[in-house]
Amino acid sequence: MGERFRRALVVAAAMGMALPLLTDTSFAAAGHDERGVYANAAGRVEYEVHLPPGYRPDKKLPVVVALHGCDMTGFGGNSMKDMTRFNQVADTKEFIVVYPSQDPLRNLGRCWNAIQPRHQHRGSGEPSLIAGATQAVVERYRADAQRVHVVGASSGAGLSVVMAVTYPDVYASAASLAGGEYAFDKVKPDPDKVSPVDTAKLAHAEMGSRARQVPILIEQGDADSTVPPWMANRLASQWAAVDDLAPDGRLDGDVDDMPETTERVDAPGERPYTRTRYTARGGGQPLIEKYDVEGLEHKWPGGGTGPFADPLGPNMSSLMWDFFAQQHLP
Repeated sequence: MGERFRRALVVAAAMGMALPLLTDTSFAAAGHDERGVYANAAGRVEYEVHLPPGYRPDKKLPVVVALHGCDMTGFGGNSMKDMTRFNQVADTKEFIVVYPSQDPLRNLGRCWNAIQPRHQHRGSGEPSLIAGATQAVVERYRADAQRVHVVGASSGAGLSVVMAVTYPDVYASAASLAGGEYAFDKVKPDPDKVSPVDTAKLAHAEMGSRARQVPILIEQGDADSTVPPWMANRLASQWAAVDDLAPDGRLDGDVDDMPETTERVDAPGERPYTRTRYTARGGGQPLIEKYDVEGLEHKWPGGGTGPFADPLGPNMSSLMWDFFAQQHLP
């Protein structure tokens, strides 16, 4: 590595900039993967970007940021990329996928630290790293900044919810697979003492002047012993309260946690699931879509490879994209 390039890396890292890795390639080659790293005062995050075959710099594509769970990586061994097979969906539906990887120096188990209060605020900690990497990808690949979405599994699901709270002006929508609510550290000692409305008020306060109704998809396996189903139920209730608070700061029933529709789906070759949808009192697109999958453990349904992939459907990656495709920033 030349001295000039080394100095450029040092300056860029100090300014909180996205840095290209040596494996990075040019815009011209589409339908492949490229890697980058973003660094700021909170540390650094490496990520891989998947560009679908239809990518062109003059074509503003949506972006999905996919956050892995514990004992996983974004794009290495036991990866979010291989587990979710989002690349296959992206190649068909034409969107960009970003796979950040947790730095083991921040967590030896490669978990994201969303349960820690210092990683629950805008402009610091892991939220600043993920948001910075996201915005760097949007700029570098000239993506559609109005159609950026974030999804996570397990600890990554916790961080995806944090991202929707801390950066509602960056992410049009979010998805949580086997994850918990914002500020779950307040809940964990005694869930009976802290209600979802209590944590919703914390989420709304963190959103501040940027508060908006961020649509969310929630997935949960009913045989999951790592993240039990009651956590997903709490997340749905919390998010309904966040959506109620967002327009005017009042809990006045504009949105509640009573579903408008409930449907059980039992397709051949797939695990049965129940899909519930929650909308505002005035109607419109669902703000919350929840999937409860029967017999599913702590795994990704319809997944590809890895210990956390369940080969049986439903194809959750496709269902998530169908949800994301309806959302954009106001």
